[in-house]
Amino acid sequence: MKSFYLTDAGRVRSHNEDSVTIVKNLSGEHLMIVADGMGGHRAGEIASSMVVTHLGSHFSKLSTIGTKFDAVSWLNENINTINTNILKYTEENPESTGMGTTVVLALLTKDFLLFGNIGDSSGFVFKNKKLHKITKDHTLVNLLVETGEIAPEEALNHPKKNVLMKALGTETKQVLDTFDVDTDVDAIMLCSDGLTNMLTIEQIEKVLNDNELIIEEKLIKIIKKCNARGGTDNISIAYLVKDGE
Repeated sequence: MKSFYLTDAGRVRSHNEDSVTIVKNLSGEHLMIVADGMGGHRAGEIASSMVVTHLGSHFSKLSTIGTKFDAVSWLNENINTINTNILKYTEENPESTGMGTTVVLALLTKDFLLFGNIGDSSGFVFKNKKLHKITKDHTLVNLLVETGEIAPEEALNHPKKNVLMKALGTETKQVLDTFDVDTDVDAIMLCSDGLTNMLTIEQIEKVLNDNELIIEEKLIKIIKKCNARGGTDNISIAYLVKDGE
Protein backbone atom coordinates (compact mmCIF):
# COMPACT_ATOMS: atom_id res chain seq x y z
CA MET A 1 0.00 0.00 0.00
CA LYS A 2 1.03 3.59 -0.61
CA SER A 3 -0.40 6.64 1.08
CA PHE A 4 0.05 10.38 1.28
CA TYR A 5 -1.71 13.28 2.96
CA LEU A 6 -1.50 17.03 2.57
CA THR A 7 -3.09 20.16 4.00
CA ASP A 8 -3.04 23.74 2.75
CA ALA A 9 -4.40 27.01 4.18
CA GLY A 10 -5.87 28.04 0.83
CA ARG A 11 -5.76 31.58 -0.53
CA VAL A 12 -8.23 33.39 1.75
CA ARG A 13 -7.87 32.12 5.32
CA SER A 14 -5.04 33.58 7.41
CA HIS A 15 -4.25 30.24 9.04
CA ASN A 16 -5.03 26.54 8.69
CA GLU A 17 -7.61 24.99 11.03
CA ASP A 18 -7.52 21.54 9.35
CA SER A 19 -5.58 18.55 10.66
CA VAL A 20 -4.88 15.33 8.77
CA THR A 21 -2.92 12.11 9.23
CA ILE A 22 -2.60 8.47 8.20
CA VAL A 23 -1.25 6.05 10.82
CA LYS A 24 -0.61 2.31 11.12
CA ASN A 25 -0.89 0.16 14.23
CA LEU A 26 1.43 -2.69 15.21
CA SER A 27 -0.24 -5.17 12.84
CA GLY A 28 -0.21 -2.80 9.87
CA GLU A 29 -3.87 -1.78 9.96
CA HIS A 30 -4.48 1.76 8.68
CA LEU A 31 -6.40 4.68 10.18
CA MET A 32 -6.92 7.80 8.04
CA ILE A 33 -8.26 11.00 9.62
CA VAL A 34 -9.24 14.47 8.40
CA ALA A 35 -10.60 17.07 10.85
CA ASP A 36 -11.79 20.56 9.91
CA GLY A 37 -11.74 22.89 12.92
CA MET A 38 -13.92 25.90 13.64
CA GLY A 39 -13.85 28.71 16.20
CA GLY A 40 -12.07 31.99 16.83
CA HIS A 41 -8.65 32.69 18.41
CA ARG A 42 -7.17 29.68 16.58
CA ALA A 43 -9.50 27.42 18.55
CA GLY A 44 -10.43 25.52 15.39
CA GLU A 45 -6.92 24.27 14.81
CA ILE A 46 -6.68 23.24 18.48
CA ALA A 47 -9.90 21.20 18.18
CA SER A 48 -8.89 19.48 14.93
CA SER A 49 -5.41 18.78 16.29
CA MET A 50 -6.94 17.16 19.39
CA VAL A 51 -8.82 14.72 17.13
CA VAL A 52 -5.83 13.74 14.99
CA THR A 53 -3.32 13.59 17.87
CA HIS A 54 -5.53 11.54 20.19
CA LEU A 55 -6.80 9.03 17.62
CA GLY A 56 -3.43 8.74 15.89
CA SER A 57 -1.38 8.14 19.03
CA HIS A 58 -3.83 5.67 20.56
CA PHE A 59 -4.33 3.71 17.33
CA SER A 60 -0.61 3.42 16.59
CA LYS A 61 -0.07 1.61 19.91
CA LEU A 62 -2.71 -1.07 19.27
CA SER A 63 -1.60 -4.58 18.37
CA THR A 64 -4.85 -4.86 16.38
CA ILE A 65 -8.22 -3.10 16.30
CA GLY A 66 -9.96 -6.47 16.56
CA THR A 67 -13.36 -7.24 15.04
CA LYS A 68 -15.61 -4.81 13.21
CA PHE A 69 -17.71 -4.48 16.38
CA ASP A 70 -14.53 -3.80 18.41
CA ALA A 71 -13.50 -1.14 15.89
CA VAL A 72 -16.81 0.76 16.04
CA SER A 73 -16.77 0.64 19.85
CA TRP A 74 -13.15 1.82 20.00
CA LEU A 75 -13.80 4.68 17.60
CA ASN A 76 -16.88 5.96 19.42
CA GLU A 77 -15.24 5.63 22.83
CA ASN A 78 -12.27 7.70 21.68
CA ILE A 79 -14.42 10.22 19.79
CA ASN A 80 -16.39 10.85 22.99
CA THR A 81 -13.17 11.27 24.97
CA ILE A 82 -12.01 13.87 22.44
CA ASN A 83 -15.42 15.57 22.51
CA THR A 84 -15.24 15.80 26.31
CA ASN A 85 -11.72 17.23 26.07
CA ILE A 86 -12.88 19.89 23.60
CA LEU A 87 -15.78 20.91 25.85
CA LYS A 88 -13.45 21.04 28.86
CA TYR A 89 -10.96 23.19 26.94
CA THR A 90 -13.73 25.62 25.97
CA GLU A 91 -14.91 25.81 29.57
CA GLU A 92 -11.39 26.59 30.79
CA ASN A 93 -10.67 29.03 27.93
CA PRO A 94 -13.75 31.25 27.42
CA GLU A 95 -12.13 33.00 24.46
CA SER A 96 -12.47 29.72 22.54
CA THR A 97 -16.27 29.62 22.82
CA GLY A 98 -17.67 28.15 19.60
CA MET A 99 -14.67 25.86 19.18
CA GLY A 100 -15.38 22.57 17.45
CA THR A 101 -14.38 20.35 14.58
CA THR A 102 -15.66 17.93 11.99
CA VAL A 103 -14.05 14.53 11.62
CA VAL A 104 -14.02 11.94 8.87
CA LEU A 105 -12.02 8.74 9.15
CA ALA A 106 -11.43 5.43 7.44
CA LEU A 107 -10.16 2.27 9.11
CA LEU A 108 -8.77 -0.46 6.87
CA THR A 109 -7.84 -3.97 8.00
CA LYS A 110 -7.38 -7.17 6.01
CA ASP A 111 -10.97 -8.08 6.87
CA PHE A 112 -12.99 -4.86 6.67
CA LEU A 113 -13.14 -1.20 5.71
CA LEU A 114 -15.05 1.23 7.93
CA PHE A 115 -15.78 4.91 7.40
CA GLY A 116 -17.01 7.25 10.12
CA ASN A 117 -17.91 10.93 10.16
CA ILE A 118 -19.34 13.82 12.14
CA GLY A 119 -19.86 17.01 10.15
CA ASP A 120 -19.21 17.76 6.48
CA SER A 121 -15.72 16.41 5.78
CA SER A 122 -16.04 13.61 3.24
CA GLY A 123 -14.97 10.00 2.73
CA PHE A 124 -14.74 8.36 -0.69
CA VAL A 125 -13.66 5.10 -2.28
CA PHE A 126 -12.00 5.04 -5.69
CA LYS A 127 -12.88 2.04 -7.84
CA ASN A 128 -12.76 1.42 -11.60
CA LYS A 129 -11.54 4.99 -12.16
CA LYS A 130 -14.56 6.47 -10.35
CA LEU A 131 -14.93 8.23 -6.98
CA HIS A 132 -17.88 7.13 -4.86
CA LYS A 133 -18.87 9.18 -1.82
CA ILE A 134 -19.50 7.01 1.24
CA THR A 135 -20.21 9.48 4.05
CA LYS A 136 -23.23 11.74 4.42
CA ASP A 137 -22.80 15.41 5.35
CA HIS A 138 -24.34 16.61 8.59
CA THR A 139 -25.45 19.95 7.16
CA LEU A 140 -28.72 21.84 7.06
CA VAL A 141 -28.72 21.79 3.27
CA ASN A 142 -28.18 18.03 3.10
CA LEU A 143 -31.08 17.58 5.52
CA LEU A 144 -33.26 19.73 3.24
CA VAL A 145 -32.25 17.58 0.26
CA GLU A 146 -33.01 14.34 2.11
CA THR A 147 -36.45 15.59 3.16
CA GLY A 148 -37.21 16.73 -0.39
CA GLU A 149 -37.49 20.42 0.47
CA ILE A 150 -34.84 21.38 -2.08
CA ALA A 151 -33.35 19.64 -5.11
CA PRO A 152 -29.72 18.43 -5.08
CA GLU A 153 -28.90 21.03 -7.73
CA GLU A 154 -30.15 23.81 -5.43
CA ALA A 155 -27.86 22.58 -2.65
CA LEU A 156 -24.69 23.32 -4.61
CA ASN A 157 -24.93 27.09 -4.20
CA HIS A 158 -27.37 27.36 -1.32
CA PRO A 159 -26.60 30.35 0.98
CA LYS A 160 -26.69 28.06 4.04
CA LYS A 161 -24.66 25.20 2.56
CA ASN A 162 -22.02 25.45 5.31
CA VAL A 163 -24.40 25.37 8.28
CA LEU A 164 -23.46 22.28 10.30
CA MET A 165 -26.04 20.18 12.15
CA LYS A 166 -23.41 18.14 13.95
CA ALA A 167 -19.79 18.67 15.05
CA LEU A 168 -17.47 17.67 17.87
CA GLY A 169 -17.58 20.19 20.71
CA THR A 170 -21.27 21.07 20.31
CA GLU A 171 -23.01 18.31 22.32
CA THR A 172 -22.04 16.30 25.40
CA LYS A 173 -22.56 12.94 23.63
CA GLN A 174 -21.39 12.11 20.11
CA VAL A 175 -21.92 9.07 17.90
CA LEU A 176 -20.09 8.59 14.62
CA ASP A 177 -22.12 7.76 11.55
CA THR A 178 -20.37 4.56 10.47
CA PHE A 179 -20.35 2.90 7.06
CA ASP A 180 -19.25 -0.68 6.38
CA VAL A 181 -17.70 -0.83 2.92
CA ASP A 182 -16.44 -3.73 0.78
CA THR A 183 -12.64 -3.84 0.89
CA ASP A 184 -12.51 -4.47 -2.87
CA VAL A 185 -11.59 -0.89 -3.77
CA ASP A 186 -8.60 0.63 -5.53
CA ALA A 187 -8.09 3.53 -3.12
CA ILE A 188 -9.56 5.49 -0.21
CA MET A 189 -9.80 9.28 -0.09
CA LEU A 190 -10.75 11.63 2.74
CA CYS A 191 -11.00 15.41 2.45
CA SER A 192 -12.26 18.58 4.12
CA ASP A 193 -15.00 20.63 2.45
CA GLY A 194 -12.35 23.08 1.28
CA LEU A 195 -11.76 20.55 -1.51
CA THR A 196 -15.31 19.47 -2.34
CA ASN A 197 -16.56 23.08 -2.39
CA MET A 198 -13.95 23.99 -5.00
CA LEU A 199 -13.80 20.97 -7.32
CA THR A 200 -16.41 18.61 -8.75
CA ILE A 201 -16.10 14.86 -8.42
CA GLU A 202 -15.27 14.69 -12.13
CA GLN A 203 -12.43 17.21 -11.78
CA ILE A 204 -10.93 15.23 -8.89
CA GLU A 205 -11.30 11.95 -10.79
CA LYS A 206 -9.43 13.40 -13.76
CA VAL A 207 -6.36 14.05 -11.62
CA LEU A 208 -6.56 10.71 -9.79
CA ASN A 209 -6.70 8.91 -13.15
CA ASP A 210 -3.52 10.59 -14.43
CA ASN A 211 -1.17 7.60 -14.48
CA GLU A 212 1.85 9.80 -15.18
CA LEU A 213 1.66 11.22 -11.65
CA ILE A 214 2.56 9.55 -8.35
CA ILE A 215 0.25 10.00 -5.33
CA GLU A 216 2.12 13.01 -3.96
CA GLU A 217 1.93 14.80 -7.31
CA LYS A 218 -1.78 14.05 -7.65
CA LEU A 219 -2.63 15.56 -4.26
CA ILE A 220 -0.45 18.60 -4.88
CA LYS A 221 -2.15 19.13 -8.25
CA ILE A 222 -5.62 18.82 -6.68
CA ILE A 223 -4.79 21.44 -4.06
CA LYS A 224 -3.30 23.75 -6.70
CA LYS A 225 -6.54 23.45 -8.67
CA CYS A 226 -8.56 24.39 -5.57
CA ASN A 227 -6.39 27.46 -5.04
CA ALA A 228 -6.60 28.39 -8.71
CA ARG A 229 -10.39 28.47 -8.31
CA GLY A 230 -10.20 30.79 -5.32
CA GLY A 231 -8.98 28.62 -2.43
CA THR A 232 -11.69 30.07 -0.16
CA ASP A 233 -11.10 27.55 2.64
CA ASN A 234 -8.41 25.33 4.12
CA ILE A 235 -7.91 22.22 1.98
CA SER A 236 -6.95 18.79 3.34
CA ILE A 237 -6.76 15.45 1.61
CA ALA A 238 -5.63 11.95 2.62
CA TYR A 239 -5.25 9.21 0.03
CA LEU A 240 -4.37 5.53 0.35
CA VAL A 241 -3.88 3.19 -2.61
CA LYS A 242 -4.49 -0.42 -1.62
CA ASP A 243 -2.12 -2.09 -4.06
CA GLY A 244 0.46 0.61 -4.56
CA GLU A 245 1.09 2.53 -7.74
